[in-house]
Amino acid sequence: MIRVAIDGPAGVGKSSTSKALAKYYGFAYLDTGAMYRACAWWCLKQGIDLDAETVDERLITETVGEFFTEGHFDITVDPDDSRVTCDGEDISEAIRSSEVSTHVSKVSSVIPVRHVLIAAQRATIAREAAADSFSGGLGIVAEGRDITTVVAPDAEVRVLLTAREEVRQARRSGQAVAGNGVVGAEDVDARDKADSKVTSFLTAADGVTTIDNSDMDFEQTLDALIELVDAAIEEQEYRQYVANLEGYELDEADEALVAGRGLDDASRESGPKQVGVLAVIGRPNVGKSTLVNRILGRRAAVVEDTPGVTRDRVSYDAEWSGTDFKLVDTGGWEADVEGIDSAIASQAQVAVQLSDAVVFVVDAQVGMTDTDERIVKLLRASGKPVTLAVNKIDDAVSEYMAAEFWKLGLGEPYAISAMHGRGVGDLLDAALDSLKKAKKTSGFLTPTHLRRVALVGRPNVGKSSLLNQLAHEERAVVNDLAGTTRDPVDEVVRVDGEDWLFIDTAGIKRRLHKLSGAEYYSSLRTQAAIERSELALVLFDASQPISDQDLKVMSSAVDAGRAIVLVFNKWDLMDEFDRQRMERLWKTEFERVTWASRVNLSAKTGWHTNRLARAMREALDSWDKRIPTGKLNAFLGQIQAAHPHPLRGGKQPRILFATQASTRPPRFVIFATGFLEHGYRRFLERSLREEFGFEGSPIQISVNIREKKKRK
Repeated sequence: MIRVAIDGPAGVGKSSTSKALAKYYGFAYLDTGAMYRACAWWCLKQGIDLDAETVDERLITETVGEFFTEGHFDITVDPDDSRVTCDGEDISEAIRSSEVSTHVSKVSSVIPVRHVLIAAQRATIAREAAADSFSGGLGIVAEGRDITTVVAPDAEVRVLLTAREEVRQARRSGQAVAGNGVVGAEDVDARDKADSKVTSFLTAADGVTTIDNSDMDFEQTLDALIELVDAAIEEQEYRQYVANLEGYELDEADEALVAGRGLDDASRESGPKQVGVLAVIGRPNVGKSTLVNRILGRRAAVVEDTPGVTRDRVSYDAEWSGTDFKLVDTGGWEADVEGIDSAIASQAQVAVQLSDAVVFVVDAQVGMTDTDERIVKLLRASGKPVTLAVNKIDDAVSEYMAAEFWKLGLGEPYAISAMHGRGVGDLLDAALDSLKKAKKTSGFLTPTHLRRVALVGRPNVGKSSLLNQLAHEERAVVNDLAGTTRDPVDEVVRVDGEDWLFIDTAGIKRRLHKLSGAEYYSSLRTQAAIERSELALVLFDASQPISDQDLKVMSSAVDAGRAIVLVFNKWDLMDEFDRQRMERLWKTEFERVTWASRVNLSAKTGWHTNRLARAMREALDSWDKRIPTGKLNAFLGQIQAAHPHPLRGGKQPRILFATQASTRPPRFVIFATGFLEHGYRRFLERSLREEFGFEGSPIQISVNIREKKKRK
């Protein structure tokens, strides 16, 4: 049984919220204030002069005692029908008259009377533990004076409901008209002052939760109370089920799981930080990506001694000497090129326009070229500050080679070796100095609160096209040539009113160990992109037969434990026969991920891309979902009773206790008396999905077999 005790001054809404709380859970409701009012009403009816300067406390105590012991008084605990009766007569309205309100504190301030009522209130609360009580043993909400400290100091939920004085006063002034008079603000105020002499309800005692509802409406106050009661119910159910482990051998890891310390929900910080954007520009194969990796201090960009390895503009969060900035790697810029090379050059030009400052990289070994001079014209037209880096000067002897590039008119050329790091520090100092003087800071560090979505699939299924369609602009290079994307491209894209961090990846090749060069490192980075994502959009080309390679890509995301949405692209190219073929494949080839959300769309035309946001949110909600321990064990208890594990060797394994050890993805640990077969685990997983959802998220179930402690 759950006991909820709510105290507080007048004008905070104790009665209305307590009744609503009791209705929400099917609990009983006890208005202890009505009991004090009924006592005052009874004393007045018996002719006791409560206006006398000195009241006869002994007479009042005896009169109140008779009221309870001789069966005159009764109170209902139905929150929908809360009534007080005397000898069968409903006195609910009578006890709220101004006359009773004026005199109730005279009665309630008599200490022996309080003892009588405290005993009666405790008896009423205790009765609700019985199975044949109003709540059926579920619980009771009791509100009024002394509830949290004297009447029910051991209640599972104890709350002091309060509000600022001016707010309470305004609420008091608007109190309802009683049956035969008005309960005025001065009456309530006077009663509070009188009651405060014998009980404390303005400050919370130890262990009592304070809820200040000055700036909360009724629903918000009720929600706050529901949250407290839910936690108490979960705690009580937890203790009930964890008792099943008593007498069994547990190690430290088990005890940590049982105590809930194994729950490792990842938190996401919020708030993007505005920073400057530094773009790295240059001809193909001058060492731009090598320089980017040197600045980042890791091999983030794919590097190979072949022109044109980098194709998209790729942004990275970077830091130098305490300064955060956005670093943009670009494909090599060339003039008068066609096809994919033209698209790469266009992305480089876009990077210049979106940056605040530029590092222009040239090749000392090749010398100054006509293309370098054309790039200078592009940079001058942009108006962005430029720092000139002369790369591939590996020693002091070769530094003279940088002098030639003074002719470009961009100021001092910085001799560097991106490969060995020589001179890069001086270059960065100069570049960041120009960045600080730039007119604006147009970039943001990647916000850590954004949900991270990896676009994965085999080459040429339309990952970059989908990214561009969702962004409503050309963010990534798209070409019919398979494997156009090589570096994972991070882009913040607003979809259905919400910002998401999309990671466009290179297609995962079928045989990683047979790849070499840029393709090999691209595949490694794609796998890393899956690992740092939360959700994987696994793309398939619906117009082509599903291959083993497609299924391998899908398995990579599932095995990584990421939330999954399966996206069947180019659906507009399918005829009725193809669609029937796909439905047959869904029942066979995709048996492992029947729990995943599925969206059929066309990245090229945008058809049905509006359905992605709902599927993505649903998958991530499932990925984040946590099932309360009590609810989980109650459900598994029902499953075990209806479908017990098959007998093996004359023994039947029994589930003792289960807990959700973590989220992202949901992982459940089951303590059992014996080994649970794989088929039974699959049955448990299906049952959990049917009961709690988890659509779009893998769930993991592990079993800890524990034996009873040996007698000493």
